[in-house]
Amino acid sequence: MNKETYFKTTDIKGKKQEAIAIDTAIALKSFCEQEPEFEQAIEQSGKTFQECLNDVVKGIGNSISDIEVYRRAVKFYFSTATVNFVMNIDLSGNNGAAPDITMTENKTLSVSLDDLLDF
Repeated sequence: MNKETYFKTTDIKGKKQEAIAIDTAIALKSFCEQEPEFEQAIEQSGKTFQECLNDVVKGIGNSISDIEVYRRAVKFYFSTATVNFVMNIDLSGNNGAAPDITMTENKTLSVSLDDLLDF
């Protein structure tokens, strides 16, 4: 399956569908890489990406979380599949920001025994 062609987002119809198309396409392509059986299910479904998006936005009202979009999209193609979502926070990670005041660089102090003893 040519994923770039199948998940083409330029011809998507519907405001809600357009709003979720790009990120949903990215997620589904990633899932195809993770699970070749999922890619095969999409290929053999005979369904279009537009149909998937139409199904995902049914009854959502004014908003829906990203994870719920991905869950609905996956279930559209593979009814028994689930999507797990994990978030982690790393308070000591280097994200390019200035270090907190409490963070210090690990510097090595070298002291000679001769310097301490006055013989």
